[in-house]
Amino acid sequence: MPRRGIEDQLRRNDVTIVRGEAAFSDAHTLVVREGDGWRRISAEKIVIAVGTQPAQPPGVAADGEVVITGDDVVKLKQIPRAMAVVGGSVIGIEYASMFSALGVPVTLIEKRQRPLEFLDHEIVEELIHQMRHRNVTFRLGETVESIEMSDGPPRRAVIRLESGKRLVSDVVLFSAGRIAATGPLNLASAGLDADERGRLKVDETFRTSVPHIFAAGDVIGYPSLAATSSEQGRLAACHAFGIEAGPMAAHFPIGIYAIPEISMVGAPEHELTERKVPYETGVARYREIARGQILGDDSGLFKMLFHREDRRLLGVHVIGTGATELVHIGQAVLGLGGGIDYFLQTVFNYPTLAECYKVAALDASNKLRG
Repeated sequence: MPRRGIEDQLRRNDVTIVRGEAAFSDAHTLVVREGDGWRRISAEKIVIAVGTQPAQPPGVAADGEVVITGDDVVKLKQIPRAMAVVGGSVIGIEYASMFSALGVPVTLIEKRQRPLEFLDHEIVEELIHQMRHRNVTFRLGETVESIEMSDGPPRRAVIRLESGKRLVSDVVLFSAGRIAATGPLNLASAGLDADERGRLKVDETFRTSVPHIFAAGDVIGYPSLAATSSEQGRLAACHAFGIEAGPMAAHFPIGIYAIPEISMVGAPEHELTERKVPYETGVARYREIARGQILGDDSGLFKMLFHREDRRLLGVHVIGTGATELVHIGQAVLGLGGGIDYFLQTVFNYPTLAECYKVAALDASNKLRG
Protein backbone atom coordinates (compact mmCIF):
# COMPACT_ATOMS: atom_id res chain seq x y z
CA MET A 1 0.00 0.00 0.00
CA PRO A 2 1.36 3.52 -0.79
CA ARG A 3 2.59 5.53 2.19
CA ARG A 4 -0.19 8.09 1.80
CA GLY A 5 -2.83 5.35 1.99
CA ILE A 6 -1.28 3.93 5.15
CA GLU A 7 -1.15 7.35 6.79
CA ASP A 8 -4.79 8.02 5.88
CA GLN A 9 -5.84 4.72 7.46
CA LEU A 10 -3.89 5.49 10.62
CA ARG A 11 -5.50 8.91 10.97
CA ARG A 12 -9.00 7.48 10.37
CA ASN A 13 -8.34 5.08 13.25
CA ASP A 14 -7.21 7.86 15.62
CA VAL A 15 -3.53 6.99 15.46
CA THR A 16 -1.20 9.93 16.01
CA ILE A 17 1.90 9.91 13.81
CA VAL A 18 5.10 11.33 15.30
CA ARG A 19 8.02 11.59 12.87
CA GLY A 20 11.56 11.31 14.19
CA GLU A 21 14.27 9.01 15.52
CA ALA A 22 13.35 7.38 18.82
CA ALA A 23 15.42 5.96 21.67
CA PHE A 24 14.42 4.55 25.06
CA SER A 25 15.23 6.62 28.12
CA ASP A 26 13.53 4.07 30.37
CA ALA A 27 11.20 1.10 29.93
CA HIS A 28 8.12 3.31 29.46
CA THR A 29 9.60 6.43 27.87
CA LEU A 30 10.93 7.25 24.42
CA VAL A 31 12.87 10.35 23.47
CA VAL A 32 12.08 11.29 19.87
CA ARG A 33 14.35 13.58 17.91
CA GLU A 34 12.32 15.82 15.58
CA GLY A 35 14.61 18.01 13.49
CA ASP A 36 16.51 20.18 15.96
CA GLY A 37 14.14 19.45 18.85
CA TRP A 38 13.35 16.60 21.20
CA ARG A 39 10.11 15.17 22.46
CA ARG A 40 9.44 12.69 25.26
CA ILE A 41 6.64 10.16 24.85
CA SER A 42 5.53 7.77 27.59
CA ALA A 43 3.33 4.74 27.08
CA GLU A 44 1.90 1.88 29.08
CA LYS A 45 2.53 -0.55 26.18
CA ILE A 46 5.11 -0.31 23.39
CA VAL A 47 5.44 -2.26 20.13
CA ILE A 48 8.84 -2.26 18.37
CA ALA A 49 8.63 -2.70 14.59
CA VAL A 50 11.70 -0.92 13.25
CA GLY A 51 12.53 -3.44 10.53
CA THR A 52 16.02 -4.11 9.22
CA GLN A 53 18.86 -2.49 7.31
CA PRO A 54 21.36 -4.08 4.89
CA ALA A 55 24.52 -5.67 6.25
CA GLN A 56 27.60 -3.80 5.04
CA PRO A 57 30.04 -5.33 2.50
CA PRO A 58 33.48 -6.45 3.70
CA GLY A 59 36.52 -4.21 3.20
CA VAL A 60 34.77 -1.29 1.50
CA ALA A 61 31.82 0.90 2.38
CA ALA A 62 28.79 1.02 0.12
CA ASP A 63 28.95 4.25 -1.89
CA GLY A 64 25.55 3.97 -3.58
CA GLU A 65 27.13 3.97 -7.04
CA VAL A 66 29.60 1.12 -7.54
CA VAL A 67 29.15 -0.82 -4.31
CA ILE A 68 25.51 -0.80 -3.33
CA THR A 69 23.01 -2.50 -1.02
CA GLY A 70 19.43 -3.47 -1.71
CA ASP A 71 18.27 -0.09 -0.42
CA ASP A 72 20.38 1.71 -3.06
CA VAL A 73 19.10 -0.07 -6.17
CA VAL A 74 16.23 2.37 -6.76
CA LYS A 75 18.73 5.27 -6.63
CA LEU A 76 20.92 4.05 -9.51
CA LYS A 77 21.18 6.70 -12.20
CA GLN A 78 21.80 4.28 -15.05
CA ILE A 79 21.67 0.60 -15.87
CA PRO A 80 25.13 -0.94 -15.40
CA ARG A 81 26.90 -2.78 -18.22
CA ALA A 82 27.70 -5.66 -15.84
CA MET A 83 26.65 -6.46 -12.29
CA ALA A 84 27.80 -8.79 -9.54
CA VAL A 85 25.40 -9.81 -6.77
CA VAL A 86 26.95 -11.05 -3.53
CA GLY A 87 24.49 -13.28 -1.69
CA GLY A 88 21.76 -15.57 -2.99
CA SER A 89 19.15 -14.26 -0.56
CA VAL A 90 15.60 -13.49 -1.65
CA ILE A 91 16.56 -9.88 -2.39
CA GLY A 92 19.73 -10.92 -4.20
CA ILE A 93 17.87 -13.40 -6.41
CA GLU A 94 15.09 -10.89 -7.16
CA TYR A 95 17.45 -8.14 -8.28
CA ALA A 96 19.75 -10.52 -10.17
CA SER A 97 16.78 -11.76 -12.20
CA MET A 98 15.46 -8.24 -12.81
CA PHE A 99 18.74 -6.84 -14.12
CA SER A 100 19.35 -9.90 -16.26
CA ALA A 101 15.89 -9.40 -17.77
CA LEU A 102 17.11 -5.91 -18.78
CA GLY A 103 19.99 -7.51 -20.66
CA VAL A 104 22.66 -6.93 -18.00
CA PRO A 105 25.17 -9.80 -17.57
CA VAL A 106 24.94 -10.75 -13.88
CA THR A 107 27.28 -12.86 -11.74
CA LEU A 108 25.70 -14.14 -8.54
CA ILE A 109 28.07 -15.24 -5.76
CA GLU A 110 26.68 -17.45 -2.99
CA LYS A 111 28.63 -19.30 -0.31
CA ARG A 112 26.11 -22.12 -0.13
CA GLN A 113 25.85 -24.80 -2.80
CA ARG A 114 22.16 -23.98 -3.30
CA PRO A 115 20.43 -20.60 -2.93
CA LEU A 116 17.03 -20.34 -1.27
CA GLU A 117 17.46 -23.64 0.56
CA PHE A 118 14.06 -23.34 2.24
CA LEU A 119 12.29 -23.66 -1.13
CA ASP A 120 11.42 -26.90 -2.87
CA HIS A 121 14.62 -28.05 -4.57
CA GLU A 122 12.96 -28.76 -7.92
CA ILE A 123 11.60 -25.21 -7.98
CA VAL A 124 15.06 -23.76 -7.23
CA GLU A 125 16.63 -25.88 -9.97
CA GLU A 126 14.07 -24.57 -12.45
CA LEU A 127 14.76 -20.99 -11.32
CA ILE A 128 18.52 -21.41 -11.76
CA HIS A 129 17.96 -22.96 -15.20
CA GLN A 130 15.81 -20.04 -16.34
CA MET A 131 18.17 -17.42 -14.88
CA ARG A 132 21.18 -19.03 -16.56
CA HIS A 133 19.25 -18.86 -19.82
CA ARG A 134 18.95 -15.08 -19.20
CA ASN A 135 22.73 -14.61 -18.83
CA VAL A 136 23.14 -15.05 -15.04
CA THR A 137 26.35 -16.79 -14.03
CA PHE A 138 26.16 -18.60 -10.69
CA ARG A 139 29.27 -18.89 -8.51
CA LEU A 140 27.96 -21.27 -5.86
CA GLY A 141 30.07 -22.43 -2.92
CA GLU A 142 32.17 -19.26 -3.25
CA THR A 143 32.93 -16.68 -0.54
CA VAL A 144 33.99 -13.08 -1.08
CA GLU A 145 37.37 -12.34 0.48
CA SER A 146 37.47 -8.63 -0.33
CA ILE A 147 35.99 -5.91 -2.51
CA GLU A 148 38.28 -3.15 -3.77
CA MET A 149 37.82 -0.17 -6.07
CA SER A 150 39.80 0.36 -9.26
CA ASP A 151 41.07 3.87 -9.97
CA GLY A 152 39.19 4.34 -13.24
CA PRO A 153 37.68 6.18 -14.89
CA PRO A 154 35.26 4.63 -14.85
CA ARG A 155 35.55 3.29 -11.32
CA ARG A 156 34.84 -0.43 -11.12
CA ALA A 157 34.71 -2.98 -8.32
CA VAL A 158 37.29 -5.73 -8.07
CA ILE A 159 35.99 -8.77 -6.19
CA ARG A 160 38.42 -11.35 -4.88
CA LEU A 161 37.03 -14.74 -3.90
CA GLU A 162 38.57 -17.06 -1.33
CA SER A 163 39.04 -19.62 -4.11
CA GLY A 164 41.46 -17.23 -5.84
CA LYS A 165 39.06 -16.04 -8.53
CA ARG A 166 39.00 -12.35 -9.43
CA LEU A 167 35.91 -10.64 -10.84
CA VAL A 168 35.52 -7.07 -12.14
CA SER A 169 32.11 -5.42 -12.32
CA ASP A 170 30.57 -1.98 -12.89
CA VAL A 171 28.24 -2.46 -9.91
CA VAL A 172 28.34 -4.82 -6.95
CA LEU A 173 25.08 -5.41 -5.11
CA PHE A 174 25.86 -6.70 -1.63
CA SER A 175 22.87 -8.73 -0.49
CA ALA A 176 24.24 -11.07 2.17
CA GLY A 177 21.71 -10.59 4.93
CA ARG A 178 20.10 -7.77 6.85
CA ILE A 179 20.52 -6.52 10.41
CA ALA A 180 17.69 -5.37 12.67
CA ALA A 181 17.61 -1.57 12.92
CA THR A 182 17.62 -1.58 16.73
CA GLY A 183 21.03 0.07 17.17
CA PRO A 184 19.74 3.63 17.82
CA LEU A 185 16.96 2.48 20.20
CA ASN A 186 19.16 2.32 23.32
CA LEU A 187 17.54 -1.00 24.23
CA ALA A 188 19.55 -1.36 27.44
CA SER A 189 17.61 1.56 29.00
CA ALA A 190 14.43 -0.47 28.50
CA GLY A 191 15.97 -3.64 29.92
CA LEU A 192 16.15 -5.36 26.52
CA ASP A 193 18.97 -7.31 24.88
CA ALA A 194 19.29 -7.97 21.15
CA ASP A 195 21.21 -10.81 19.52
CA GLU A 196 24.31 -10.39 17.36
CA ARG A 197 22.14 -9.28 14.40
CA GLY A 198 20.13 -6.82 16.45
CA ARG A 199 17.02 -9.03 16.63
CA LEU A 200 14.67 -9.31 19.59
CA LYS A 201 13.33 -12.55 21.01
CA VAL A 202 9.56 -12.77 21.61
CA ASP A 203 7.06 -15.36 22.82
CA GLU A 204 3.95 -16.59 21.00
CA THR A 205 2.15 -13.32 21.84
CA PHE A 206 5.06 -11.24 20.47
CA ARG A 207 5.96 -10.12 24.00
CA THR A 208 9.63 -9.46 24.68
CA SER A 209 11.46 -10.20 27.95
CA VAL A 210 10.04 -6.90 29.24
CA PRO A 211 6.32 -7.73 29.70
CA HIS A 212 4.85 -4.46 28.43
CA ILE A 213 7.10 -4.24 25.34
CA PHE A 214 6.20 -6.19 22.20
CA ALA A 215 8.03 -6.62 18.90
CA ALA A 216 6.93 -7.67 15.42
CA GLY A 217 8.15 -7.88 11.85
CA ASP A 218 11.67 -8.30 10.53
CA VAL A 219 13.11 -7.18 13.86
CA ILE A 220 12.20 -10.59 15.35
CA GLY A 221 13.67 -12.60 12.45
CA TYR A 222 12.09 -15.40 10.40
CA PRO A 223 10.07 -15.32 8.23
CA SER A 224 10.74 -11.61 7.53
CA LEU A 225 8.05 -11.22 4.88
CA ALA A 226 5.95 -8.11 4.32
CA ALA A 227 2.71 -10.08 4.65
CA THR A 228 3.70 -11.94 7.83
CA SER A 229 5.19 -8.79 9.38
CA SER A 230 1.90 -6.97 8.89
CA GLU A 231 -0.02 -9.80 10.56
CA GLN A 232 2.51 -9.99 13.41
CA GLY A 233 2.04 -6.26 13.99
CA ARG A 234 -1.74 -6.70 14.18
CA LEU A 235 -1.44 -9.60 16.62
CA ALA A 236 1.13 -7.77 18.77
CA ALA A 237 -1.19 -4.74 19.01
CA CYS A 238 -4.12 -7.00 19.94
CA HIS A 239 -2.13 -8.68 22.72
CA ALA A 240 -0.85 -5.32 23.96
CA PHE A 241 -4.42 -4.02 24.31
CA GLY A 242 -5.73 -7.26 25.77
CA ILE A 243 -7.85 -8.07 22.72
CA GLU A 244 -8.36 -11.78 22.18
CA ALA A 245 -6.39 -12.95 19.16
CA GLY A 246 -5.39 -16.36 17.93
CA PRO A 247 -1.83 -17.46 17.18
CA MET A 248 -0.08 -16.74 13.90
CA ALA A 249 -1.52 -18.95 11.15
CA ALA A 250 0.54 -22.11 10.70
CA HIS A 251 0.34 -21.97 6.90
CA PHE A 252 1.46 -18.69 5.35
CA PRO A 253 2.53 -18.18 1.74
CA ILE A 254 6.06 -17.24 0.74
CA GLY A 255 6.36 -15.05 -2.34
CA ILE A 256 9.56 -14.27 -4.22
CA TYR A 257 9.19 -11.59 -6.87
CA ALA A 258 11.95 -12.77 -9.14
CA ILE A 259 11.57 -13.27 -12.89
CA PRO A 260 9.90 -15.76 -12.93
CA GLU A 261 7.84 -15.44 -9.75
CA ILE A 262 8.01 -18.15 -7.10
CA SER A 263 5.54 -18.93 -4.36
CA MET A 264 4.96 -21.75 -1.90
CA VAL A 265 2.78 -22.72 1.02
CA GLY A 266 3.20 -25.81 3.18
CA ALA A 267 6.06 -28.27 3.19
CA PRO A 268 8.62 -28.83 0.40
CA GLU A 269 9.59 -32.34 -0.70
CA HIS A 270 12.93 -32.45 1.13
CA GLU A 271 11.25 -31.56 4.44
CA LEU A 272 8.64 -34.31 4.06
CA THR A 273 11.42 -36.77 3.21
CA GLU A 274 13.39 -35.80 6.31
CA ARG A 275 10.25 -36.23 8.44
CA LYS A 276 9.50 -39.60 6.74
CA VAL A 277 6.04 -38.45 5.67
CA PRO A 278 4.67 -40.59 2.79
CA TYR A 279 3.59 -38.29 -0.03
CA GLU A 280 2.82 -38.18 -3.71
CA THR A 281 3.31 -35.35 -6.18
CA GLY A 282 0.95 -33.89 -8.73
CA VAL A 283 2.46 -31.68 -11.43
CA ALA A 284 1.02 -29.31 -14.00
CA ARG A 285 3.11 -27.36 -16.49
CA TYR A 286 1.99 -24.01 -17.81
CA ARG A 287 2.54 -25.19 -21.39
CA GLU A 288 -0.27 -27.74 -20.79
CA ILE A 289 -2.67 -25.04 -19.61
CA ALA A 290 -4.57 -22.85 -22.06
CA ARG A 291 -3.94 -19.74 -19.98
CA GLY A 292 -0.23 -20.48 -19.89
CA GLN A 293 -0.20 -20.71 -23.69
CA ILE A 294 -2.13 -17.43 -23.95
CA LEU A 295 0.40 -15.73 -21.66
CA GLY A 296 3.31 -17.20 -23.58
CA ASP A 297 4.73 -18.85 -20.45
CA ASP A 298 5.90 -22.30 -21.53
CA SER A 299 8.27 -22.85 -18.59
CA GLY A 300 5.96 -22.39 -15.58
CA LEU A 301 5.79 -25.32 -13.17
CA PHE A 302 3.06 -26.06 -10.62
CA LYS A 303 3.35 -28.84 -8.05
CA MET A 304 1.16 -30.11 -5.21
CA LEU A 305 2.12 -32.63 -2.54
CA PHE A 306 -0.47 -34.97 -1.00
CA HIS A 307 -0.28 -37.45 1.87
CA ARG A 308 -0.36 -40.95 0.41
CA GLU A 309 -2.58 -42.37 3.15
CA ASP A 310 -5.21 -39.75 3.98
CA ARG A 311 -4.85 -37.72 0.73
CA ARG A 312 -4.46 -34.42 2.60
CA LEU A 313 -2.80 -31.51 0.84
CA LEU A 314 0.69 -30.97 2.28
CA GLY A 315 2.17 -28.26 0.08
CA VAL A 316 1.87 -26.15 -3.06
CA HIS A 317 4.93 -24.95 -5.00
CA VAL A 318 4.80 -22.72 -8.06
CA ILE A 319 7.27 -21.01 -10.40
CA GLY A 320 5.88 -18.92 -13.23
CA THR A 321 3.57 -16.08 -14.13
CA GLY A 322 1.19 -15.10 -11.33
CA ALA A 323 2.65 -17.63 -8.87
CA THR A 324 2.15 -15.37 -5.84
CA GLU A 325 -1.56 -15.03 -6.66
CA LEU A 326 -2.15 -18.63 -7.71
CA VAL A 327 -0.84 -20.08 -4.44
CA HIS A 328 -3.68 -18.65 -2.33
CA ILE A 329 -6.20 -21.28 -3.46
CA GLY A 330 -3.90 -23.96 -2.10
CA GLN A 331 -3.34 -21.94 1.07
CA ALA A 332 -7.10 -21.91 1.75
CA VAL A 333 -7.48 -25.66 1.17
CA LEU A 334 -4.41 -26.40 3.28
CA GLY A 335 -5.65 -24.21 6.14
CA LEU A 336 -9.05 -25.93 6.10
CA GLY A 337 -7.53 -29.42 6.11
CA GLY A 338 -8.68 -30.31 2.62
CA GLY A 339 -7.13 -32.73 0.20
CA ILE A 340 -7.02 -34.12 -3.30
CA ASP A 341 -10.75 -34.91 -3.53
CA TYR A 342 -11.60 -31.21 -3.32
CA PHE A 343 -9.55 -30.45 -6.43
CA LEU A 344 -10.87 -33.49 -8.31
CA GLN A 345 -14.49 -32.45 -7.69
CA THR A 346 -14.12 -28.69 -8.17
CA VAL A 347 -14.67 -26.83 -11.44
CA PHE A 348 -12.21 -24.00 -12.16
CA ASN A 349 -12.78 -21.17 -14.61
CA TYR A 350 -11.38 -21.78 -18.09
CA PRO A 351 -8.99 -20.50 -19.27
CA THR A 352 -7.21 -19.63 -16.03
CA LEU A 353 -3.96 -20.59 -14.35
CA ALA A 354 -6.12 -22.00 -11.53
CA GLU A 355 -6.75 -24.94 -13.85
CA CYS A 356 -3.27 -26.07 -12.75
CA TYR A 357 -4.91 -27.32 -9.55
CA LYS A 358 -7.18 -29.65 -11.51
CA VAL A 359 -4.45 -30.97 -13.78
CA ALA A 360 -1.99 -31.51 -10.91
CA ALA A 361 -4.66 -33.24 -8.80
CA LEU A 362 -5.49 -35.60 -11.66
CA ASP A 363 -1.80 -36.35 -12.07
CA ALA A 364 -1.44 -37.15 -8.36
CA SER A 365 -4.65 -39.20 -8.38
CA ASN A 366 -3.31 -41.40 -11.18
CA LYS A 367 -0.10 -41.98 -9.22
CA LEU A 368 -1.97 -42.80 -6.01
CA ARG A 369 -4.23 -45.22 -7.87
CA GLY A 370 -1.22 -46.92 -9.41
